[in-house]
Amino acid sequence: MILRGHGASMKAKALVSWSSGKDSAWTLHVLRQQAEVEVVGLLTTYNEVFDRVAMHGVRRELVEAQAAAAGLPLWLVPLPSPCSNDVYEERMRAVVERAKSHGITAIAFGDLFLADIRAYRERQLSGTGITPLFPLWNTAAATHSLAHQMLAGGLKAALSCVDPQHLSPSQFVGREFDYQLLEELPAGVDPCGEKGEFHTICYAGPMFTSPLAIRRGDIVERQGFWFCDFVLDEARGSSQVAR
Repeated sequence: MILRGHGASMKAKALVSWSSGKDSAWTLHVLRQQAEVEVVGLLTTYNEVFDRVAMHGVRRELVEAQAAAAGLPLWLVPLPSPCSNDVYEERMRAVVERAKSHGITAIAFGDLFLADIRAYRERQLSGTGITPLFPLWNTAAATHSLAHQMLAGGLKAALSCVDPQHLSPSQFVGREFDYQLLEELPAGVDPCGEKGEFHTICYAGPMFTSPLAIRRGDIVERQGFWFCDFVLDEARGSSQVAR
């Protein structure tokens, strides 16, 4: 683990790369079980035109509510639409410099097994003084067990986006991420959606002090993907998603 200070072993101050979904939420939970890491914030990139997390399609206000429920500050990084890779990397470099100025020494990612994604993150942080952490890293064969572990641990999430090349929108978009869904996933679809088959919004679990009250809104198709809009439903206060 990372050492800081004058020869003394200290906790690594870390940000969690926060997508609003189950994998980043579980990453936060796992890191909080590790004595050598102190999570000090959630780092989220979002589309500044639509005010939503890219791919997940989750509203910024919901991410802000997640951060409040996690008891952590939210580091928001706005991205233009469309966003070139050069612009993305430029804005991430600025965030890394800001993190270093706050004594942060690590950024944790919820990647599961895609080696090219991990290698990209490692390259981008190489030489910056910020160490990439991958608390959930395993093999593709392990994601079935991980999905069940999340559910058994009290995580609650719903599918905010599906790729119709892998999943039927009418059957899956907006659905609960639960045991029944796992049983009904077509062959070849990763149980955690690691290959982009689906994305989620996490609204309850051990990483939060209290569940988010949300409800399902419109279902729309955009740029070849299907999204379910979720909105805060603060008057309800239930840990279940209202339809």
